Amino acid sequence: MARSSSSQTGRARDPIDRIAEKVDRTTAAAEAKTHAKLDAADTKTQAKLAKAGAKTQAKLAAAEAKIDAKTAAARAKLAKADAHVQAGGASAAAALGRVAAQLDALDLWTRSEPGARKPRLGRAELASVAIRVADTEGIDAVSMRRIATELEVGTMTLYHYVRTKDELLALMVDELLREVVVPDGELPSDWREAMTTIARRSRDSLRRHPWVLDISGEPTIGPNAMRHFDQSWQAVAGLDADLETKLDVITAVDEYTFGNCLWERQHYADTDDDEPGMVRYMEELLAEGDYPALEALTVELGMPELWSRMQAHAEAEDRFDRNLARLLSGFAEGSAG
Repeated sequence: MARSSSSQTGRARDPIDRIAEKVDRTTAAAEAKTHAKLDAADTKTQAKLAKAGAKTQAKLAAAEAKIDAKTAAARAKLAKADAHVQAGGASAAAALGRVAAQLDALDLWTRSEPGARKPRLGRAELASVAIRVADTEGIDAVSMRRIATELEVGTMTLYHYVRTKDELLALMVDELLREVVVPDGELPSDWREAMTTIARRSRDSLRRHPWVLDISGEPTIGPNAMRHFDQSWQAVAGLDADLETKLDVITAVDEYTFGNCLWERQHYADTDDDEPGMVRYMEELLAEGDYPALEALTVELGMPELWSRMQAHAEAEDRFDRNLARLLSGFAEGSAG
């Protein structure tokens, strides 16, 4: 009986063991799954932290680069400002130098010429010789040594008459203005005719001596410059206008005359244009379609005729008088209004 009882007990416990084993397996699987999830979460967290760290580093690098760029820009701006200050100082020094030179030369025409029993030279003779050299060879050929050689005197002799080359240039310019001054009794009474006469004489003098346009700076005002200015005031005396308007007329005519002569010298003096070549060149440019107004003119007239008429217009001798008359008419109409 005891044996039989033992066998039954073993058979009765088998289901429990099986349940226990199943629980153990389930628990182990759950733990494994949990550990796997924890490991995956940890890996994910580490990846996020690494990504965030990289992003932060990138932002820091970008911020540093931006700061460096701003610093460099600020330094460049400071350097530019410093250079501007330095340049301004140099410019101011140069301007002061020019003013000082002009002040030193104010007595050029009132300064007594060297005394001698038989003076060999005079300032007028210096100016005439220097003008002859400039007319022949250009203003760059004019030097104290060259003028002394032309006059057959020592270079130091010239310094008894002029202190610097700038004074020599001032003598030359003032001597040229003698050509501009209208002879006594020949200035027209009508203000427009009078200003036209002065402008023509100025143009003719500049054409004879184009090197005047190469002189930089403003020469000291001499006696002939004062006569020219005085005649200009005589010319506008008949204009019914205030002082500022009369000054506008005088300066406008001077600027027009100088500008006309400068443009003429730069574009039309000693030219030997290849007209057929220029026509072909212009036609090639117009073929690009970027110049509608000129293209329309070309269609209407043809490029050879258009170019020929433009050249004739540029070289027309009456163009100076024609446009000067329009300029003066504008002042006349403004004064009448």
